[in-house]
Amino acid sequence: MRTLLSFLLLALASVVAAISTSGNRLLVVLDDVADKATYSKFFADLEEREFKITYETPKSDSLNLFNLGERTYDHVLFLPVHTKGLGPNLTPKTLHDFVNAQGNILLALSANTTTPTSLVALLSELDITLPTDRNSLVVDHFNYDITSAADRHDVLLLPAPKPVRAGIKDFFSEDAGTKLIAFPRGVGAVLGNSQLLNPILRAPRTAYSYNPKEQAEAVNGDDLFAAGQQLSLLSTFQARNNARVTVVGSAEMLQDKWFDASVTKLGGKPVVQTFNREFAKRVSGWTFQEIGVLKVNWVEHHLEEEGAPNDSNPAMYRVKNNVSYTISLAEFAWDHWIGFNVPEADEVQLEFSMLSPFHRLNLKEESHRLAAVHYHTVFTIPDQHGIFNFMVNYKRPFLSNIEEKNTVPVRHMAHDEWPRSYAISGAWPWIAGIGATVSGFLGFVALWMYSAPVGAGKKVTVKKTQ
Repeated sequence: MRTLLSFLLLALASVVAAISTSGNRLLVVLDDVADKATYSKFFADLEEREFKITYETPKSDSLNLFNLGERTYDHVLFLPVHTKGLGPNLTPKTLHDFVNAQGNILLALSANTTTPTSLVALLSELDITLPTDRNSLVVDHFNYDITSAADRHDVLLLPAPKPVRAGIKDFFSEDAGTKLIAFPRGVGAVLGNSQLLNPILRAPRTAYSYNPKEQAEAVNGDDLFAAGQQLSLLSTFQARNNARVTVVGSAEMLQDKWFDASVTKLGGKPVVQTFNREFAKRVSGWTFQEIGVLKVNWVEHHLEEEGAPNDSNPAMYRVKNNVSYTISLAEFAWDHWIGFNVPEADEVQLEFSMLSPFHRLNLKEESHRLAAVHYHTVFTIPDQHGIFNFMVNYKRPFLSNIEEKNTVPVRHMAHDEWPRSYAISGAWPWIAGIGATVSGFLGFVALWMYSAPVGAGKKVTVKKTQ
């Protein structure tokens, strides 16, 4: 009955789910509302995905991210502006509070405009460092478009980024084929060591960042901000509350002229189509939580012993019980929930822990439903009583965090639950010793009771004396 009810609820949720798991109210902050025509294809794609877009300038009086303590918008997109400040409604603290309230931010930079101080301060808190000179530009003399950047080499042509290691789900390069990403006149960032940061697109080994105004004649290697794969061209930050911040180093790559444009790479094929439109869709979809969002449908644990009651999620266990654990996981894919399949070379693990894990077990796929995949394992509770946790802590790049904890007490064996001594083979020598001692004592008593004293048949005469 429970399985059928869960199936119906999941099916209903997959039908009525919104386009984004965190809402569809999008605020676009740009220098002039008329500038949106430059990004008309990008905004058209967002509107097709049912986002309600509001366009505002930084100095607008009606611009406010919060109203009565609640978010006014679910997502914010920043395009390049020509002002150094964003006004009193977009201070670093306001943006920080917006992320803490599970709001998502997509920030597009440009080498042609100075990044506002509010955004620089926000990125600094996230451990994302921008060049100190605001006119820095990323160039590459080996991976550029020979048509549009024959002299300055500032339009980089890069393949779609693949996962940096096995076990990471690929959201950004699937079906890219031979298409290239055009990254025109962009800014590179350097990421800190935080586990919450992940680069989507890194610069090639031959790229570097420099200031074309101050270093136009010659570039000193000691004065470079960063070079090679130190430069992150497209960076992501996912907070512990699953709010997402994405930094796109080139806002120009989102413009209409680079969507499905024809480019020619130095030493490559004569004409290649850009992958910018589909790549922009996937980057914005990830930022606005249309992809890469996981959820736990339900968790069940129970005794896995013959003759034991099959109650779901009992309040207490006993040491050395055999226990079954099952967790149901789903993933949001653009407009509906599907079952979450763990990438190859990766595992979902269960920890059964008190202060430290007593068990760390890989969960195996048990069944695959319409909008869920069930992962399962069976194990034996250790011979230790106390307060234990069933813990699934699954945190991977570009996937929302799963931290599911269920606390249960584990009691010791009751006095009538121990096995009898004769059932334990190791106790047999001791039982035999006890039997020999008792038998010997009884034999001695019988011998003492039924043995007559020496001289028991003779008459003893006592002589009286005066």
